[in-house]
Amino acid sequence: MTDLKKQYELFGISPEVYTFGEQILVSLQERFRQIDETAEYNQLKVIFAMQECSVSEACLLGTTGYGYNDLGRDTLESVYADVFHTEDALVRPQITCGTHALALALMSNLRPGDELLSPVGKPYDTLEEVIGIRPSKGSLKEYGISYSQVDLLEDGSFDYEGIRAAIHDNTRLVTIQRSKGYQTRPTLSVEKIGELIRFIKEIKPDVICMVDNCYGEFVETIEPTDVGADMVVGSLIKNPGGGLAPIGGYIAGKRECVENAAYRLTSPGLGKEVGASLGLLPSFYQGLFLAPTVTANALKGAIFAANIYEKIGFPVFPDGAQERHDIIQAVTFGSPEGVIAFCRGIQAAASVDSFVTPEPWDMPGYDSQVIMAAGAFVSGSSIELSADGPIKPPYTVYFQGGLTFPHAKLGILKTLQNLLDAGIISDDFRRTQT
Repeated sequence: MTDLKKQYELFGISPEVYTFGEQILVSLQERFRQIDETAEYNQLKVIFAMQECSVSEACLLGTTGYGYNDLGRDTLESVYADVFHTEDALVRPQITCGTHALALALMSNLRPGDELLSPVGKPYDTLEEVIGIRPSKGSLKEYGISYSQVDLLEDGSFDYEGIRAAIHDNTRLVTIQRSKGYQTRPTLSVEKIGELIRFIKEIKPDVICMVDNCYGEFVETIEPTDVGADMVVGSLIKNPGGGLAPIGGYIAGKRECVENAAYRLTSPGLGKEVGASLGLLPSFYQGLFLAPTVTANALKGAIFAANIYEKIGFPVFPDGAQERHDIIQAVTFGSPEGVIAFCRGIQAAASVDSFVTPEPWDMPGYDSQVIMAAGAFVSGSSIELSADGPIKPPYTVYFQGGLTFPHAKLGILKTLQNLLDAGIISDDFRRTQT
């Protein structure tokens, strides 16, 4: 163990910070065992889907040009449909990010005169311009699609009466964001999502229920499509890409919903028939294969972070003992200096660009400056060790990712060391160990 401590010292981790981290880890052994059990279940689920869909070496070859008759692409989409227990799936490198996947699902399944409803409050910042909450070219609002939302109650539960009142004849699609985004509301469990969908379907059976599944895949043994969601949507540079997918997104669900998205992605009359895989299929397949265990590592990192920062007095959400439904950990510092120091600690622990110093900047799609730390093998990949946050009150940072737990552990210890060295954590930190 002395040799391990010396390795951490190479990264500037003091003995007291290292020892504090080890004390926290002792208390997390049972939590980590449960996470490993879920990962094992999901790993078997993915392997079974690959076997059922007859994944072969030929599936890894890919196509160029139009991409007609791309065996690997079509088989991969069958695998995703099998994993999520849906009729169909669209999994493409031409889907550039999670926001694009969500915009694609919305724009392809809504028509002028329809209304989009969010029963879980404000969506993630980048969707505001997609919807037209903030004016933007090409928004749903520009196409005559209206939007309404029902905020969660103060205790984080659903406002069922408000939702009932908000559903009208023209309510066509309900969007449910599983993860918290830049908020401190609870992440929704799959069970809770199922309860909400059942309530909505009792009122209007033909409404499409779509779940933004980003950061939630493989955290539980079931997915929203197992409890009634018509579509789940996500990014391949988050959980399901396993850290290997260099780009891409997915939409899995009812066949009509997926076909609509395919026609919007390519062209009417072409749909899923075109779209070359461009040599990316090995990373897509292998990334999905690794996704359950990679997600488990990220989840362990989030729990470790929560317990570290909770112990020294910072508000954390979820807290150190709460059940988890996504990989994101929020820590509130109450000052921009705390958010910045945390992100710089994460960056300093990276394998790529560790020498870079993150700075807040006016990032497209956000209403305030944002700081992001991600020394990633895939640019912007938030299944890799990363952290970000808006520079606005209450000055909360959002930590996620870590392809391996040792890397996540290093990142968290580095953030703690950074805050201590900057004087943001006072000498009171030392007394937490006595």
